[in-house]
Amino acid sequence: MDLHLQGGFYRWSVVVMSLFVSVLVVVEPHHAVASSRRATFTLFSGAPPDPPIVGLCESSIIIHGYQCQEFYVKTEDGYVLNMQRIPRGRSGSGLLNNMKQPVLLQHGVLVDGMTWVLNTPEQALPFILADSGFDVWIANTRGTRFSRSHLTLDASQRAYWNWSWDELVEYDLPATIDFLYRQTGQKIHYVGHSMGTLIALASFSEGKLVDKLKSAALLSPVAYLSHMTTAIGVLAARSFVGEMTKLMGVAEFNPKGKEVANLLHSLCMNPSVDCYDLMTSFTAARKGLVSKYDYEKKDVNMEHYGQGTPPIYNLSNVPRDLPLFLSYGGRDALSDVGDVELLLDSLKFHNGDKLTTLFLKDYAHADFIMAVNAKEMVYNALIAFFRRH
Repeated sequence: MDLHLQGGFYRWSVVVMSLFVSVLVVVEPHHAVASSRRATFTLFSGAPPDPPIVGLCESSIIIHGYQCQEFYVKTEDGYVLNMQRIPRGRSGSGLLNNMKQPVLLQHGVLVDGMTWVLNTPEQALPFILADSGFDVWIANTRGTRFSRSHLTLDASQRAYWNWSWDELVEYDLPATIDFLYRQTGQKIHYVGHSMGTLIALASFSEGKLVDKLKSAALLSPVAYLSHMTTAIGVLAARSFVGEMTKLMGVAEFNPKGKEVANLLHSLCMNPSVDCYDLMTSFTAARKGLVSKYDYEKKDVNMEHYGQGTPPIYNLSNVPRDLPLFLSYGGRDALSDVGDVELLLDSLKFHNGDKLTTLFLKDYAHADFIMAVNAKEMVYNALIAFFRRH
């Protein structure tokens, strides 16, 4: 099914910039007592960590009249991930929690779960889903401000940051989906934006997690980067996470750090770089292919992978019967139309009734989560897709 729409888009450049420069603020997980209008907090085990100043539930969800719960999930490599749950809509009516269909929202690169709730309840996807009768869960990957804990490491240590997006595929995504599946006892609708689409596609291509999913929605899907044109985007495409730290010689990619400031200043001096579009410029894949992390030394790659070059995630191996919803925009400099078409070509043998595409001519990368008209342009079709599957 193909849906082609044209419509206005609304860019929040100032909000994007402020979010970008504050995304990795050092904040530890927290614990509190629940009440009907405050957040409920659940830890996976052990004593509660030190509380942060304000959590996502308290700062951005319950203030709008929604119930919200905080959960902490441990990955197999020791990271502690924070998740939020909005179990019902503002009216509080509807089915019991364990009878409502769960939906997991996975954010993009260099941001966290906050990006989903920046707009009003009438415009933001988590609130719209909750008010439509879904059990909504929000993920926060390692290193973001709500997921800065580890069983043995501290975020101030270089070892804490010794990971690439492969670990998000291998550890973070399975931990969150497995936890949600155990909590609800139901298969899950998955929604990923930007990097959230990449880690999902990589996982699906290896046949992982699909047995716990009802469907997957990919907003601004990022896989191939052959057609990227933005200078800063090309740089980021070549140096995501672990590679970025090597480029700068620092353990943490901290947007407030001196090294990053110097890098961005030099890039912004280039007239081809739009420094008001930073979030839409960073990505998590290499140009022309989707592969695991390249250690750039044959012997090190051999040690990790048993071969001199990093293995490729073959996206044509995504199970053909997994319902997929792909939505992309004509003004997206990161998830370029040409690259999405390459992705669709990889999915050309997908069962026809299991693949829905929605193209929006005037949408850019961040519009899928921040545009004030996203409900009419994207979310209504997304919810209809969920109800069909």
